[in-house]
Amino acid sequence: MASNGSRSRVLSLDALAQALKTARAKRLKIVHCHGVFDLLHPGHIRHLQAAKHHGDVLVVTITRDEYVNKGPGRPVFPQQLRAESLAALGCVDYVAINDTPTAVEAIRKIRPHFYVKGNDYKDHDKDVTGGIRQEEKAAKSVGAKLVITEEPMLSSTQLLNQHFGVYPPDTRAFLDSFSKRHSSDSIIRSVESLRKLKVLVVGEAIVDEYHYCQAMGKSPKETIVSTRFIEAEAFAGGSLAAANHLSGFASEVQLVACLGQEDSREAFIRSRLKPNVKPKFFLQKGASSIIKRRFVDPAFLTKMFEVSYLSDKELPAEVEAPMLRHLEAELPKFDLVLVTDYGHGMLGPRAVDLLCHEARFLCVNTQTNSANIGYNVITKYPKAHLACIDEPELRMATRDRHGPVETLLLDVAKQLRTEQMIVTRGHKGSLAYSRKEGFTSIPVFSSKVVDRVGAGDAYLSLASLCAAGGLPIDVTAFVGNAAGAMKVGTVCNRTPIEAAPLFKFLTAMLK
Repeated sequence: MASNGSRSRVLSLDALAQALKTARAKRLKIVHCHGVFDLLHPGHIRHLQAAKHHGDVLVVTITRDEYVNKGPGRPVFPQQLRAESLAALGCVDYVAINDTPTAVEAIRKIRPHFYVKGNDYKDHDKDVTGGIRQEEKAAKSVGAKLVITEEPMLSSTQLLNQHFGVYPPDTRAFLDSFSKRHSSDSIIRSVESLRKLKVLVVGEAIVDEYHYCQAMGKSPKETIVSTRFIEAEAFAGGSLAAANHLSGFASEVQLVACLGQEDSREAFIRSRLKPNVKPKFFLQKGASSIIKRRFVDPAFLTKMFEVSYLSDKELPAEVEAPMLRHLEAELPKFDLVLVTDYGHGMLGPRAVDLLCHEARFLCVNTQTNSANIGYNVITKYPKAHLACIDEPELRMATRDRHGPVETLLLDVAKQLRTEQMIVTRGHKGSLAYSRKEGFTSIPVFSSKVVDRVGAGDAYLSLASLCAAGGLPIDVTAFVGNAAGAMKVGTVCNRTPIEAAPLFKFLTAMLK
């Protein structure tokens, strides 16, 4: 238990900035260190002691729990406990929990004389997030000097991975085996090389709405549960989410989708697309854009019920014809065509035939949902280079409820004439197949689930890019699993998967 003395040295950033005014008035030199400090070990202590020698007041800021991208189950110790542990050290004067994902804003608020990092940041090029360059720039902007300590550093991540049971035994065994074949550096280089690929995303644009409500109880006059509305939030889902995920890893991403003229939400949709996503929308008269409105208990993100605004009929000829002409002209230009088929009418037989015959590398996902159950199966596509579906969708396509997944996968792969296929299996991870490499089973990497909505799209997006770039099937599925694990840690499609956090996540897992 931390003493009251150490707790009193844990301040908010604003309170810390105010407290440091007194130190400046006394002409004291302020030293600032920043990190996660999930497992406080001798390497950390020696680093902090070395940092204190550069000034009079040592301030340490730590990364908030929700911004720690160190792999599943991290941080092991919550932010308040990490802060109190640091404050208990004699060399540390103040500790604050950072409000933002990076240290940049903290540096600007604290305005130290010295900003100190460990010797693992000596080579800026080895920082996969690029954060050290941003931090150095922020330090210089407030007149601070970046200092690198020479104390030998240990890795909290490596210690936790190897000795503290962060991963279940099957996941630990997989990572030990996988890391012997692939290093995090080699995977990151491979993924970064995919930026040159030109990507086209085709599929239904969906606006996901969360209406947060609090249950009040049963109505005395009706057999319904009455709820109190709190607030609403909207997200760019469906093909929009896939395009946003891909935009962080490919320089050129184009999107083809249909919107309704009646309630298009076009301004909202465009505002939520990343700058390097170039959309081409086709408007359907007499219809609204697809809106899926979920009523959600905010305490645990429990979905109460959903109201969907959509038309599940095939596109009228006056909309489909120009879309097909556009696709026919554009498809040959792209290295990857990712089809997100949610079965709401956009992709009929003519569009399917065109995509299968004209795409240079076609990755397809057909989603089964409450609006199309039994009618939107992967076998509607006669050919694909990669198919990625979940296990219930695989079983629905084969009409086999209990057969071995491997057997069913091979059956569907044969029908699709595809050499690669991935089946995602929820808490069981995923099963990937390549005709050249055989089967690879990847365990689940997520230990904490905030929201499952959108996780499949994140997996699909990153896996399709890796497959189009010719990466081995085990790497393709590994990266996809990591993207899915990161995605279930966020609410719906609030933020897309970005390169720096993903690379940090991959690095942490393979230490």
